[in-house]
Amino acid sequence: MSVVPAEADTAAKPDMAVRATAEVSTPAGAVAGAVTGPGSTAAPRPDTDAMAVAPLAPAARLLPALGAVYRAQLSRARVARIPLLFVATFQSIGIMVLMRGVVDGGDAARAVVAGSSVLVVAFVALNLLAQYFGQLRASGGLDHYATLPVPPAAVVLGAAAAYASFTAPGTVVTAVTGCLLFQLPMANLWVLLAVIPLAGAALAGLGAALGLLAPRPELATLCGQLGMSAALLLGVLPASGLPAPLSYARDLLPSTYGVEAMARGFDARPDWLAVLADLGVCAAVGVLSLAVATWAYRRAAVR
Repeated sequence: MSVVPAEADTAAKPDMAVRATAEVSTPAGAVAGAVTGPGSTAAPRPDTDAMAVAPLAPAARLLPALGAVYRAQLSRARVARIPLLFVATFQSIGIMVLMRGVVDGGDAARAVVAGSSVLVVAFVALNLLAQYFGQLRASGGLDHYATLPVPPAAVVLGAAAAYASFTAPGTVVTAVTGCLLFQLPMANLWVLLAVIPLAGAALAGLGAALGLLAPRPELATLCGQLGMSAALLLGVLPASGLPAPLSYARDLLPSTYGVEAMARGFDARPDWLAVLADLGVCAAVGVLSLAVATWAYRRAAVR
């Protein structure tokens, strides 16, 4: 402290409260400069600009962040989406019951059962995920995710994986019911273990991209409904009965290759190379659609 003469002690007392208030409200750097004046015996404090900045916490890695987002989304979907999953399953079973009156068996029956099973995936992963991300963007919910130290890919992949996983019970129930309706073998239904995640990834990535790129949530809902309708019309109906333009459109739909892979499993001697080729196309489209959805998320989060 500075040494105050005895004759100035009385004059300094009225200003002590003012000086104390000023020191409290003054930044640390200003206080340090005021204390280390002429005649002061206090050691000079280092300049705050020269002090080392504390390093930030490391960003979350992709896999732990992906697991956290997946668990959160799956918990949310389990509570809020069970009625919708029931509707999707009931809708697919109802389509198979209607088609039972016009389809006796053969390739058409295989196409109906496989298409109706994958339709459950399209309803949840494509339609509902497009609506979810559309509403999330419109309500400002993307700002919450943008403030979290998680990679953008973890948000998109976690939500897509949760919605795709949520379709598994309905897809299995639909496939078993279809096999009983059309007297199809169930020995190769294990193909669903590959069809559900791969077709689900492709459709979920497409749904997330539609929801994030749509300027309004109403348009995101419309795009999701149109995508599900395309999966219904082009996936459930036998390919042999479609006109040529619709056959080309069917080849562009990601769920088509999941339907083809599942339908080949009903053959007496399945062509497993063709099944692997269809699943490979599903996987490639899934990687591409999820990459587009991640880019759309980054684009929407900074706006």
